[in-house]
Amino acid sequence: MSLRSNIQIYDFTVPELNKFRELCNFSDDEMEYFNLRAKHKSNTFIAMEMSVSEPQVSKIATRVKDKIIRIIPLL
Repeated sequence: MSLRSNIQIYDFTVPELNKFRELCNFSDDEMEYFNLRAKHKSNTFIAMEMSVSEPQVSKIATRVKDKIIRIIPLL
């Protein structure tokens, strides 16, 4: 199992979430996904909120988690 599949954005502390917001260079869609997951929203809810398909949300999630993984060693 990869690190990406184990990451749950809502498990990070507020200071950690803020650091990711600062350092990850998220696109607008990625930031919206990140903020909603930080509030423990489901991918189904996020898809409806963002007006995109669930497969598209999964792609956004992968990009967000890849960026987080790259930043973690810098924290």
